[in-house]
Amino acid sequence: MTAGAELSGAGAAGSGTPGLRRFVKRTAGGLPPGLPPSVQEVLAARAAARASRDGVPEGAERCEMCREVLSERHGHVVDLEKRSLACTCRACYLLFTHEGAAGGRYRAVPEHVYHDPGRPLTDADWNELQIPVAMAFFFFNSALGRVVAGYPSPGGATECELDLAAWDRLAAAYPLLGSLAPDVEAILVNRTQAGHEVFLIPVDECYSLVGELRMKWQGFDGGAEARAALAAFLDGVRRRAVLLEGRKDDPDRPGMTPGRYEPELGER
Repeated sequence: MTAGAELSGAGAAGSGTPGLRRFVKRTAGGLPPGLPPSVQEVLAARAAARASRDGVPEGAERCEMCREVLSERHGHVVDLEKRSLACTCRACYLLFTHEGAAGGRYRAVPEHVYHDPGRPLTDADWNELQIPVAMAFFFFNSALGRVVAGYPSPGGATECELDLAAWDRLAAAYPLLGSLAPDVEAILVNRTQAGHEVFLIPVDECYSLVGELRMKWQGFDGGAEARAALAAFLDGVRRRAVLLEGRKDDPDRPGMTPGRYEPELGER
């Protein structure tokens, strides 16, 4: 189970950011609600095949669609109605990578990371957003119809007030911010002494990071273990980031029909 799966997710009562709830586990024999009959048939057949297999370790993490045993690195799908994330095998993940899959209720979380180093945010830009921390993530919540801002804290994902007019101005000026896909991607901003690092990342990675930092947080500033975890996360994002201009040719971006190409899973 990923660290994010243990997070008491945003969107639940008493939580911070009105985003995605914790990974929701389903009963062993049940299928997710709201799926078209054709998809239900495919998943039911897969589940039956899985049940006939022997030698599956007890307690192994399984795909929440078809019950396939998952590896540590696996994909995630957003349930837009429940505002939750589900762990999926590769085959089920690909069912939801095209626009309108399952009536639009479920959307696969993209796997690539983008940046636009030629258009960095300025101090004036960041100050305009009035974010009180050095690192924050932003994503469009379609249920609320607006962009939500949050950041890691000892209590999990914490929402901070966002000047939506300021965000709209910056999204119009910066292509990376304007490329944000609703519900499944996030803009991560990390403010350093050298400037502002800005990445377009899969939204599940925000919650994975939040969950890991929550478990390791000590003291007022997080402590050495949390800082090391954050540094490792940022190093991984930097290594994976590709130029935004390549996004138009990315067959894994939201809205593309599966089948042309199967990219490697990102580091989960």
